Amino acid sequence: MKTIMVASGKGGTGKSTVSVLLGARLAAHGKKVLLIELDSGLRSVDIISGVYGKTVYDIEDVLCGRCHGEKAVVESPLYPGLSVISAPYEGGAVTKEALQKLCLAMEPFFDIIMLDTAAGMGAPFQAAKACATQALLVLTPDPVALRDGRIVSDALFSSDMPEIRLIVNRVAHKTFQQGAVRDIDECIDTVCAQLIGILPESPELQIAAAKGTALPADCLAFTAVDNIARRLEGERITLAVL
Repeated sequence: MKTIMVASGKGGTGKSTVSVLLGARLAAHGKKVLLIELDSGLRSVDIISGVYGKTVYDIEDVLCGRCHGEKAVVESPLYPGLSVISAPYEGGAVTKEALQKLCLAMEPFFDIIMLDTAAGMGAPFQAAKACATQALLVLTPDPVALRDGRIVSDALFSSDMPEIRLIVNRVAHKTFQQGAVRDIDECIDTVCAQLIGILPESPELQIAAAKGTALPADCLAFTAVDNIARRLEGERITLAVL
């Protein structure tokens, strides 16, 4: 089983949206995927994945022992094969030992566990880092996000994370014409992580995430996410053209 942590330096880079959509495409390729949201107090995965109003227990209930992990698992009605454990609306401590125990318990039932961490390098990040076999950094092409992403990347490299990959999100034709960041190569060089995908600025993606509806298959963002999923599975796929 593969355990993938999805991280960022600063908030607002689209990390949770990417987690849901990437999990959905991996599920569409035949994988059984569990997405665990660790961002307590800033819950959003339930809306993006379409399970809002369907959850009874959350990750805090599981990690503190109020219920077994399977009781908190909710299948997404939008994306077959994708299941979710949501974060609580407030509070909730994430510890390395409890999360490792949960991942071990879920291992027989899923091919991939994705851990949607909180922004920065607090307790959710540290716990996910102890469990993950691969890290995805979701960043936007702006100096602050890239600088903070480098700090996160360095922390992951120093902990001997086996694989660290970069996803640059919200890229448009005008992104590199405004001068703050020169090009994609500058993003890669700043963060010092191997690029695995570029996601375009996409109204369709924003609407799907905000309304809790499925991402249309005929938009460029869908193709870009699907390409990332295929690369994670070992295929050699070119970047989507912006």
